[in-house]
Amino acid sequence: MTTVLLFHHAQGQTTGFLAFADELREAGHTVYTPDLYDGNTFGDLDEGVDYAKHVGFPEIIRRGSAAATELPADIVYAGFSLGGLPAQSLAQTRSGARGAILFHAAMPTSEFDGSWPEVVPLQIHMMDRDPWAEEDLPVAKALVEEVEGAELFLYSGSGHLFADSSLDDFDEQAAELLKERTLAFLHRVG
Repeated sequence: MTTVLLFHHAQGQTTGFLAFADELREAGHTVYTPDLYDGNTFGDLDEGVDYAKHVGFPEIIRRGSAAATELPADIVYAGFSLGGLPAQSLAQTRSGARGAILFHAAMPTSEFDGSWPEVVPLQIHMMDRDPWAEEDLPVAKALVEEVEGAELFLYSGSGHLFADSSLDDFDEQAAELLKERTLAFLHRVG
């Protein structure tokens, strides 16, 4: 099975985020979920984003990189929204990645000083009318064009963190499909 370094979204390590990680573990994968927020969680996405801005996005990425230092290089990096920053950074800059999964986010490869590594599979998941992804969706489409074999899955709806069962954006049907596609990706790259 596959080892996954899974980063939380701007609301922190919510019960829904941790439950998703547990579902991956139940499927036989080893999943690490570092806390980039020093134990803080937020009931509102705007509050969580404000906290991330206070900490600083470069610091969030640094904390994510630090979480990877004790892990083997041949793992999958995955992140929900804000957690996509360290996940994408590591997939692009740390040699040996098995793959990357970006949930609800995508950044231009230029943000991390380079192009996407040819041998690193990529999967991206977003809702088609998510207002938080207005900038990220065109970037995700460009990444899929740039990265051979990359997959972009668009779900019908406007929720942002729709795979987190503890939040109002939760969409059970879309979340189940996202989980199935995630598990298929992990099986394929593992």
